[in-house]
Amino acid sequence: MNAAIANRHRIAVIAFDGITPFHLSVPGMVFRDAAFDLKICSADPSPLRTTGGFDISVQHGLQALGRADIVILPTWHDDCRPAPARLLEALKRAHRRGARIVGLCLGAFPLAEAGLLDGRRATTHWAFADTLAARHPAVAVDREVLYVDDEVLTSAGVAAGLDCCLHLLRQLCGAEAANHVARQLVVAPHRQGGQAQFIERPVPVSGSDDRFVQVLDWVNQRLADNHSIDALAARAAMSRRNFTRHFRDATGTSFKQWLLNQRVAHAQRLLETSDVSIELVAQEAGFGSALSLRQHFRTALRTSPSEYRRQFRAGAG
Repeated sequence: MNAAIANRHRIAVIAFDGITPFHLSVPGMVFRDAAFDLKICSADPSPLRTTGGFDISVQHGLQALGRADIVILPTWHDDCRPAPARLLEALKRAHRRGARIVGLCLGAFPLAEAGLLDGRRATTHWAFADTLAARHPAVAVDREVLYVDDEVLTSAGVAAGLDCCLHLLRQLCGAEAANHVARQLVVAPHRQGGQAQFIERPVPVSGSDDRFVQVLDWVNQRLADNHSIDALAARAAMSRRNFTRHFRDATGTSFKQWLLNQRVAHAQRLLETSDVSIELVAQEAGFGSALSLRQHFRTALRTSPSEYRRQFRAGAG
């Protein structure tokens, strides 16, 4: 067998009768590279009906989970009905043998029912978060995030499934690979917002929005510089208070956390695509010193810059 084929990540995506086509397409759009062997499987007999008005033919049953490195449940029924016992048992077996389990949107419900989220943080679509919390009190439901990676991955609503899959792709293949796929999909490679920004609320649209976006672009081009909120507010022609509120409404996080995330992402790209020293990576990304870079890298990615470079340079080779 070809070594490249043998080393591909095996992904099983679980479909069901009545699935929404877009939800099912999300993993396929992100993990369509030759590095992945993606199979659609189901506990229901084929063909499966979809909410899009057409049927789909599925070639694999739940036995595909037994060989998968990653198992993705891209959503679940809108009524959050109990999952069939054979699906729950297949999820438990996959988890016990070490497969990475992912529940996108309402896919968190069968994962919680299988006990895979007990004692963990998890999220789901904001409109169903209270239901998840009430049914499964052992799960720490976080209503304010796009996705949660607490060994088992869960995401918020439809678009957040893309964010979660891009996060997993970034872990498996590096930031540059995730950025490439994000560019093809015309989405942000790494949104740091929370799903609270998508819950209906009266956020006025004004000419200040353009200035605000220009300020963020300006900061992204100068990550090595020191940035104060007062100076950025002045550049955006806003008061400090208005800038801070506008920033959290737009991104779902604080400027300090957003800037840290941008710097970590820039350091990832430099480590993957250049041979410059760790010290220079730290300076260009705005961390100042290699020690500071290592500390933030360890916190954000649970690895060191040197180990990260080795991992993704080896993968590229």
